[in-house]
Amino acid sequence: MSEIPFVTLGLLVGALLLSGCDSASTPEASAPLASVRVETVQAQPLSISNELSGRIAAPRVAEVRARVAGVVLQQVFREGRDVKQGEVLFRIDPAPFKADLDSAEAALRKAEANAFQARLQAQRYAQLIDDKAISGQDYDNARASVRQTAADVAASKAAVERAKLNLGYATVTAPISGRIGRALVTEGALVGQNESTPLALIQQLDPIHADLTQSTRELNDLRRAFRSGLLQAVGQAKATLIQDDGSPYPLPGKLLFTDLSVDPSTGQITLRSEFPNPDLDLLPGSFIRVRLEQAVNSQGITVPQRAILRDSAGVAQVLLLDAEQKVSQQPVQLGVAQNDRWVVTQGLKPGDRIVIEGLQHARPGKHVQVDDTPLPLAQVPGPQAGH
Repeated sequence: MSEIPFVTLGLLVGALLLSGCDSASTPEASAPLASVRVETVQAQPLSISNELSGRIAAPRVAEVRARVAGVVLQQVFREGRDVKQGEVLFRIDPAPFKADLDSAEAALRKAEANAFQARLQAQRYAQLIDDKAISGQDYDNARASVRQTAADVAASKAAVERAKLNLGYATVTAPISGRIGRALVTEGALVGQNESTPLALIQQLDPIHADLTQSTRELNDLRRAFRSGLLQAVGQAKATLIQDDGSPYPLPGKLLFTDLSVDPSTGQITLRSEFPNPDLDLLPGSFIRVRLEQAVNSQGITVPQRAILRDSAGVAQVLLLDAEQKVSQQPVQLGVAQNDRWVVTQGLKPGDRIVIEGLQHARPGKHVQVDDTPLPLAQVPGPQAGH
């Protein structure tokens, strides 16, 4: 048997040891890369909406009050129904007012008779004064009597008109059109002009107002963005009311105006919006939330909601891919949700690539493999339309 030189044996042993080290490191080096799907961030025109809280308020509210004192004889309307302006609601006992009208008309006839007599006497005195049959004082008195009786006639006519008005006020009518509530007095009750309790309350409910509040900081931020050109103002701000179950109210509203003063106790400004309310689903006093479109961002960015991660502090993040398919974390600031996407106000720019599927396998600092196979039709993301 031939002998292997000692040096050759040493080389063989070293090669075997190196081979063992390589085989130990092979599994990690040859592990398959995590597969992810990505989306490239694109800028597009995007409406900027803010969700504001507020309360429903009737545009017109009228307290039905008695304009004359008397006893309520009849309640004509049905409680909780719609009434038209001028519709009869209550009848107050008209007898005293009819008597007042009769008395005023009689006083008018008497005043007219006195005026007629004064005119005749003044005409006779005009002939006698030429013949110097009466004194100038008597003639002046006759002329003054004509003026006085004419004034009495005018006062009597005014009294007749006032009596007619009071008689008309005995029939209480609706001052506005709207929905009337319960009667606050009953038949047989004595009502008066100066009573604090109204007879009923009428509210206009269609259309109806939603009074919202927004902080002055948010409004000032919007104004600064308009001046700098970052945002563009909308012509007619659209309003979407969010119902208590989270669903949008089916009829769109509009912004009417923004108040000119700030509430010193809250630092907020009132904005008034208006909504159609044909079925009277919106009632005064209800607490509501309204998504109000206040601006347009021509370079808006949205991302799928499923692409958002949050750290232990609750900070929103996305996973970015660089040109070498290496993963990194990127904090982002979120705006409002639009369909199945979040509006991103800070942290991303057009051209960034974000992981939208396979986030659980992607690790910051690691490389991944991008899956570009087409998605089934049912999984293709919808359009990124703004509200």
